[in-house]
Amino acid sequence: MQEVVIQNNQAGQRLDKFLHKYLPNAGNSFLYKMLRKKNITLNGKRAEGKEILIPGDKVQTFFSEDTFACMAGKNSIDGQDHATDHVAQEYIKAYAFLNAKPKKLQPTILYENGDILLVNKPAGILTQKAKPADISLNEWMIGYLLETHSVAPKDLMTFKPSVCNRLDRNTSGIVLCGKTLKGSQQLSKMIKDRTLKKYYRTICKGALYESEMLEGYLVKDHRSNKVTVIDADNPDDSGEYVKIFYRPLTHSRDKQYTLLEVELLTGKTHQIRAQLSAIGHPLIGDYKYGDPKCNTWFKERYGLEYQLLHAAKVVFPQNEEGKSIFGVEECTAPLPEQFVQILRDMGMKERE
Repeated sequence: MQEVVIQNNQAGQRLDKFLHKYLPNAGNSFLYKMLRKKNITLNGKRAEGKEILIPGDKVQTFFSEDTFACMAGKNSIDGQDHATDHVAQEYIKAYAFLNAKPKKLQPTILYENGDILLVNKPAGILTQKAKPADISLNEWMIGYLLETHSVAPKDLMTFKPSVCNRLDRNTSGIVLCGKTLKGSQQLSKMIKDRTLKKYYRTICKGALYESEMLEGYLVKDHRSNKVTVIDADNPDDSGEYVKIFYRPLTHSRDKQYTLLEVELLTGKTHQIRAQLSAIGHPLIGDYKYGDPKCNTWFKERYGLEYQLLHAAKVVFPQNEEGKSIFGVEECTAPLPEQFVQILRDMGMKERE
């Protein structure tokens, strides 16, 4: 008999989904047959597979050691899951690799509890892999959890912690990560329901003095990985509805640039960049949607090679008691050094 006790990071999923991860080489019909015959039990009782697991639940399998090793993908000689250990080492290497970069390219932890992790991502790092050889914030985050013993290598068999929101490679700021299935589900629901508020800081070209809501539709050209904004009054059937609210905070001495706070009300690819560009106020350093002459000046003066856009703050929804379920009402990420330097040189205050 083999037994696994459900941990916090595994709870919240159906038993059958857990079994597919726990016994990856077992087919669907085999698992349900074993459940019916009580060769797989939950807390010592017959289970159907649709039960939602909670911490402390005991999943027991009554297989021979060789059968279990085969179903679990373990080495039948020593019974060890060498594949999982190998995967864990790859995550540790990713964590060490990103930490070996200069300080300005190192992710930093902003907040952490048992279920979630909030990370300040530097510009220049992918949130998730674009191709197999990439190392992204997601691999770094799992490496961090392994290094700090928040998860064990064997835990990766049944649940893999993951980022819950994406930032463009060259956008910096807060990335929300789920350490447990429960944390991932709660964060994902807040994002989907739009009860989690997300605020960005950016410097745009031109002077904006009034706060405004921008609405429209984005149509994406997959070949160029670029989006076009269609006016909200003339929707395109192939477009995705987008909405932001911007608030001017301060202006440069010459009134040629504005520091904005932008609330992201829908989360679509490039929407802040594209929507502000569409009204004639592109972000500085944005080579895809921006002003080439403006970008060249900032590159020559500051070495700026990407859009100056920073996910600066998230505000969590409150429950009936007026508190966040994660124990933190809001989280802020400090602006990157280069962002701060440009603000100072242009005579703009970092804060409103």
